[in-house]
Amino acid sequence: MAVQIKLSVRHGHLNGSHQEEVRAKAEKLLTYFNRLTMIEVTVDLKDEVRKEVEFRAKAEHKHEFVAREGHEELMAAVDMALDKVIHQIHRYKERIQDHRRNHSAGEGAGERVAEDSEE
Repeated sequence: MAVQIKLSVRHGHLNGSHQEEVRAKAEKLLTYFNRLTMIEVTVDLKDEVRKEVEFRAKAEHKHEFVAREGHEELMAAVDMALDKVIHQIHRYKERIQDHRRNHSAGEGAGERVAEDSEE
């Protein structure tokens, strides 16, 4: 499945190389979580000193990862926002895996108690 990547710029314009660089970084999110359905990147150049970048990564089952960062350097802001999204994805995946592990561990523990009482 091809994920859709939307890049929008407010209050200014990004040159082609910056657009490609931002798109390539957004695509890297798929290596961390392949169930993403859409990635939206918004770059706000309103403030000449500080560039604001927002990532919205939408996944199956209505999960959404959102991160916003600002920095003097555009690509630094992109990297910092991307790191936040990656961190959110890792936390989400851990929560899913822990939930599955705890659920099956709970069933096993109940069976052990029954065996102990028979002895």
